[in-house]
Amino acid sequence: MVRVDLSLPGRVEAVYADLGPAERHIADLLLQDPLGLATTTTTELAAGSGSSKATVSRFFRRLGFDSFAEARASVRDLRTSGVPIGSRSGRDGLWARHRAAEERNLRRTAEAVPEELLAAVGAVVADARDVLVLGFRNSYPVALHLREQLVQARPRVQLAPLPGQSLAEELAALGPGDVALTVGFRRRPAAFGEVVRACAGTGADVVLLADPGVRRLRLPVTHRLEVPVDGVGAFDSYAAAHTVVCLLAEAVLERRGAAGRERVLRLAARAEELGELEAR
Repeated sequence: MVRVDLSLPGRVEAVYADLGPAERHIADLLLQDPLGLATTTTTELAAGSGSSKATVSRFFRRLGFDSFAEARASVRDLRTSGVPIGSRSGRDGLWARHRAAEERNLRRTAEAVPEELLAAVGAVVADARDVLVLGFRNSYPVALHLREQLVQARPRVQLAPLPGQSLAEELAALGPGDVALTVGFRRRPAAFGEVVRACAGTGADVVLLADPGVRRLRLPVTHRLEVPVDGVGAFDSYAAAHTVVCLLAEAVLERRGAAGRERVLRLAARAEELGELEAR
């Protein structure tokens, strides 16, 4: 696996004073848009800088890379970690490419999260004493949506972290018989693994909803729901993640049976009493 290298501008600046005219043109292009290297070719960079492909290759060896390909791979690796690097392929056919990517994500999700796994997680969540849903950064909206769906089917579902609360306060009540639903898609905070381990240390069941890259953390979880979030442009897509949220909430509601249906009706009646929702 290529190591993520964030120092490309620094490497360029370190040798800039010693560069010849042709190499300086290459350096100027890279300093203007370092992340653009992920989506360009040797030919394009040579043409854009008015130099030759041989000059481009020598330039990157001068920066300490074995080849142009290694330098480009180091930047592309940023995209797979969640850094929003855009594509230079233009906007033509955007919807077709987006649809194809989403269909690919959904197929991969269905393979990684089969119905029997959804049913097993649904049973754990439905039967738990308390449920704590945790999400940080990009994962927080997914965690919020998950909490809002689960609370329709069962009581005692909390969201963390909340403003003004420390994680220690949020985790203090967890214990055997509870469930921590941890949502951790890429660009996770550095402490995410420790948070998951702390949840597991309470004796609670831990369910992890995350992209496949989370495997490298080797986290002690009861169940893992792996969902790819690869998009066609600069940003990740969470369509497949929200599909899993929908299906998981459905599994919890089904497991709850009559109690779940009664709760849905009771909440709907209360919302109508308070006039909180638009009229049917």
